[in-house]
Amino acid sequence: MAQAAMSPTGIDLSGNPRRRRKETLIRRVFQAAAVVSVVVSAAIVFSLVGRAGYFLAQVDLATLIAPSDGWFPRRGSFDVMTIFAGTLLVSGIGMLVAAPLGLGAAIYLSEYARPRVRRYLKPILEILAGVPSVVLGFFAITWITPQIVERIVPGAQFFNMAAAGIAVGILITPLVAAVAEDAFRSVPQSLREASYGMGARKRSTTLNVVVPAAVSGVVASLILALSRAIGETMIVAIASGATGGSAFTLDPAAPGQTMTAAMTALAIGSDQVRGTEGTFESLYFIGLLLFLITLALNVISDRFVRRVRQKY
Repeated sequence: MAQAAMSPTGIDLSGNPRRRRKETLIRRVFQAAAVVSVVVSAAIVFSLVGRAGYFLAQVDLATLIAPSDGWFPRRGSFDVMTIFAGTLLVSGIGMLVAAPLGLGAAIYLSEYARPRVRRYLKPILEILAGVPSVVLGFFAITWITPQIVERIVPGAQFFNMAAAGIAVGILITPLVAAVAEDAFRSVPQSLREASYGMGARKRSTTLNVVVPAAVSGVVASLILALSRAIGETMIVAIASGATGGSAFTLDPAAPGQTMTAAMTALAIGSDQVRGTEGTFESLYFIGLLLFLITLALNVISDRFVRRVRQKY
């Protein structure tokens, strides 16, 4: 048995043995949870790499970046640029909606709202994050398309990427607002008081002092929301159309496919994943691409936050 910790005066500082055993057990449970999560993540990556490697061995790599062919996996057309462009288009529209709304809501809740108002508004905003994405998908085709998209772009098709992008933006707005609001509230009050003491107004203090001081949290919220937008499935599967495949297009008023929607369309029922050789394995290839994109965003976010983070 390990010797008990003793103070210079000879007093036993090791504490109650029963409590030490409990602390040791809890530490090992948490350690096991961490190890299991790493093992599961590694297993997922290895399975993706293996199947994706088989897919790359079966197809001509030049066809993966040929926009003229489009993404029609059951016909043997595996143009990844088609679904990659659709993913960027939908995610970009979503960020154009979520960034101003989310940051505006965060600034209001942090700097302008009274405590009582904030107590009611913040839970309401967070409830929006709990709305199922399938509901927002139907909302996109029943309201966003006729009321917004068709008024801005007359002749827009019923299923289109613009409506999907707007719905994705609504979905990720609470995420931006929650993370950014926490970052704003973490800015020391002394910085605000110093700005007020120099004669600055509320708006100047907010935009020139609070926002720059919380820029690391703001960027983290935007990158986190972008990752969520890229990984969204049900909204784009319902609202963007092109369930059987998609030709290359950058027109937001036209149907298109994202990477997640392409996986959904291809994997609906095991008997549906049929076609030319490599059709089933293309699911793993897209999954690996999504993993690499998300990993890259997280690495960029972490490096940026570490570089600009200010400690008070």
